[in-house]
Amino acid sequence: MVRQIVLDTETTGLSAEGGDRIIEIGCVELVARKLTGNNKHFYLNPGRDSHPDALRIHGISNEFLKDKPPFSAVVAELMAYLQGAEIIIHNAAFDVGFLNKELELTGRAPFRDFVEEVTDTLVMAKEMYPGKRNSLDALCDRLGVDNSGRTLHGALLDAELLADVYINLTRGQDALLIADEVAEGAQALSVVSGIDLRGIALPVLHASEEEAASHEGVLAQIDKACGGKTIFRSIQNAEKTVP
Repeated sequence: MVRQIVLDTETTGLSAEGGDRIIEIGCVELVARKLTGNNKHFYLNPGRDSHPDALRIHGISNEFLKDKPPFSAVVAELMAYLQGAEIIIHNAAFDVGFLNKELELTGRAPFRDFVEEVTDTLVMAKEMYPGKRNSLDALCDRLGVDNSGRTLHGALLDAELLADVYINLTRGQDALLIADEVAEGAQALSVVSGIDLRGIALPVLHASEEEAASHEGVLAQIDKACGGKTIFRSIQNAEKTVP
């Protein structure tokens, strides 16, 4: 079963090598592309002040952080939680750079030595939507993910939003999971393959108006995520133009 961790950090500034430190880490767990609720969240005392520009972004004051633990106090718990998982990050180079510096300061190996792989959703988005804005907010708007509660950046909130964005970006993988389930059940189905069902009248259950509307909503969301280029919508539009 594939285990994925969506991760985000907030920091005192932009330069890990220049002395900036992590002040917040948020992690959201996915198993088989479903949220499990087994999340992790840490506020950290960086031992230094945040730059004014960074403070305007995350709003986490030095006063709030002064009684929080340092990274060294949570590193063992964090890395045990992340061990062997696929890590999903938006603009991974930034977060991994900071995590590497924090691990180095505690005498540990680089971040990628602990995890299965790192997937960068910013790289994915640039490939899917070349030439467009691909910030987390822009992707939320494009994919119909509600980010109305995001007035300031926060690691756990951003990780939760990114989990929804990632699921929408990779909707096609749901079909692969279904295919695996079908393959696993194929042997059981073969047991009844010799039964002749031609004489059995099967009832036809029509969708209710509510079910049909819900189905149309899902199709609209998929079409929006694909930039209006889905085959089923093209066929529908073509049928409408036929006299």
